[in-house]
Amino acid sequence: MASERAKELAAKQKAEAKAAKLAKKNSTDPKDWGTIRQLRESYSMVVKANPNWRWLLLACLVVPVVIAVVVGVVLGGLTWIYTLVLGIMIGITIFLWVLGRLVKQSAYKQYEGQPGAAQVALMMLTGGRKPKWSYTAAITGNRQGDTVHRAIGPGGLLLIGDGDPARLQPMLSAESKRHEQLLYDVKVITILAGDAEGEVPVNKLAGTIEKLPKVLSESQIKELESRIKALDAMRSRLPVPRGPMPSMKGARKAVRGR
Repeated sequence: MASERAKELAAKQKAEAKAAKLAKKNSTDPKDWGTIRQLRESYSMVVKANPNWRWLLLACLVVPVVIAVVVGVVLGGLTWIYTLVLGIMIGITIFLWVLGRLVKQSAYKQYEGQPGAAQVALMMLTGGRKPKWSYTAAITGNRQGDTVHRAIGPGGLLLIGDGDPARLQPMLSAESKRHEQLLYDVKVITILAGDAEGEVPVNKLAGTIEKLPKVLSESQIKELESRIKALDAMRSRLPVPRGPMPSMKGARKAVRGR
């Protein structure tokens, strides 16, 4: 009897493991992807945005290898083996760096002019800098697709308007007052994402935010985030309209070689 139960348990565990493996294989969540798939998906995204970029990526891999082989042959002997290995390593490094840059450009191009496009730029803020930036997408919005995002980091507390400036101004003003009432010692910075005068283009938004003077330490950021939770708890529980946005998490992992 015990033997049969052990067999049943083993069979059940095997079936569950097989199902989990299959689910992970077919998952659309970048967190479940391996490095190879992350690279493949990133490459596909880049080539879809601009087919000519495939030749640039190919050159990044091939040119350093060719140069390394030529140098090795000129030097003579077995030197070419060492230069070949070095060339391959340099080629892979350049390929990953360029792929990362092109992934960002592809994302901006794919969602340019669409509601919520600024969120693509905000996704780029969660990288490896300390203290880190964090963001909350669409803390408020309207039926027209205009949204206000919030970012917290070393540069302070930011409210980013994403959509029509005329409709966003009252929303930004109201959110600024709401935040300043609770966070009385923190200055709220408002930014409009767009291409008009006085606005920040989406493809330059992340860089603009990261260049802000550092006014908060890591401990101050954590304290601010805990106080923000109290503000969000008081907010209406009604759903905020927001458009579908891409997940760049897997792409960021891929270009870092994780």
